[in-house]
Amino acid sequence: MKDRNQNPVVGDDILLKLFTRNSNNLADVCSIESVEIWKLDCDDKPDKRYLVETIDKSCVTQTGTGSYQIGLGTEAPLYTIGRYEDIWNVIFRDGDDVTKVVQDFKIYPDLWITSPTPVVYSFDFSFTPNRIRQGSIKWLIIQIHPNVPRATDLQRYYENIAISSDIKISIEQNCGQCVPAERDLRLIVENELVTTRDKVYAYYKVDTTDWDCGIYDVWFELDFAGNKEISPRQQFQIY
Repeated sequence: MKDRNQNPVVGDDILLKLFTRNSNNLADVCSIESVEIWKLDCDDKPDKRYLVETIDKSCVTQTGTGSYQIGLGTEAPLYTIGRYEDIWNVIFRDGDDVTKVVQDFKIYPDLWITSPTPVVYSFDFSFTPNRIRQGSIKWLIIQIHPNVPRATDLQRYYENIAISSDIKISIEQNCGQCVPAERDLRLIVENELVTTRDKVYAYYKVDTTDWDCGIYDVWFELDFAGNKEISPRQQFQIY
C-alpha cells in the first residue's frame, strides 16, 4: 500500500491519512461521517469535477490520537490517471456542523523503461537533525538521492523508484554511558518500515525520553527493482 505522495498508479492501494490537531496538539474529533473522493480537471463536466465514490465512516480507522486513515483501492475503470481530492466530512465536537477537510492526491501513469542493462545505479541518503536533546520527540527527515546520469527519462525513472520503494531504518547505540556489550541490546530500531513519505523524503519519529545520552548509528535500507541498497552508517547525538 502506497502513501498518497508515493506516486501511485492505477490499481495501487493508497493509504489516505488525516491528522487533526487542536492548539497544535493531536486531538480526537467527535466523528468522521464519510470521505468523498472527487476527480478533478474533467473537461466534460460543467464544474470540471465529479464524485467518484463516498466511503462510509465504518471504513475509517483511527490509528492513534488525532490520527485517521482509509485504504483506497484504485482499480480501473473507476479510477484513471489524474488529480483527485479526498474530502473528509468531520464533526469536531458533539453538536457542531459537518466541516469539510479537503486534501489531494494524484494517480500517475505507469513508468516503463525497457533495457537489457540491469538496474545498476545507486542511492545516497541524508537525514536531519543530527543532534537531539534527550527527552525530545523529533521527526528524523530522511532524503533519498538517486545517483544517476541526468538523462531526463532515466533520471525520472530512478526518482520514481526512490519515491515508490519501501525504505527501512535501523538505529544502534554506539557510545555513551553503560553501552551494552551485546549488539542486540544496543540495537534500538531494527529494519523498521518508514511509513510517512513525501516524494523522495521519509519521516521517522523518535522519542528520546528513555534513550541514554551518547552517539547513535543510523542506517537505511531501500528495496527497489529486485535490488537492496543499504546505506553507510551515519551518526546523530543525543545530549
